[in-house]
Amino acid sequence: MPEQTFILHLTERSLWDAARACGTYEMSTRGRTLQEEGFIHCSTRAQLPPVADFVYGSYDGPDELVVLVVDPARLDVPLKYEAMAPGGEEFPHVYGPIPVAAVVDVEPWETLGR
Repeated sequence: MPEQTFILHLTERSLWDAARACGTYEMSTRGRTLQEEGFIHCSTRAQLPPVADFVYGSYDGPDELVVLVVDPARLDVPLKYEAMAPGGEEFPHVYGPIPVAAVVDVEPWETLGR
């Protein structure tokens, strides 16, 4: 499958490690769970740098940030591309837990040109 079809999610390594232990990833965005938000915020590779600056720009936590590379074909929940405002840029939103098996790679954020 070509990489451009993958979606990305930036998170803290400890959250990913916890997901691997239980089988699903359920954080929506920094500090908010899937249950609180209703979906998991994701992005394309081109969208990731500005999203990272917005969400983690002032991050000073103890964890390294990692990028989960998700294969949408491996999701068993809905994936919708939605804009925050009418006519705005559409972002991928995953409407349910992301199975660990749907994450095909984990990249350190620093290697992506931050």
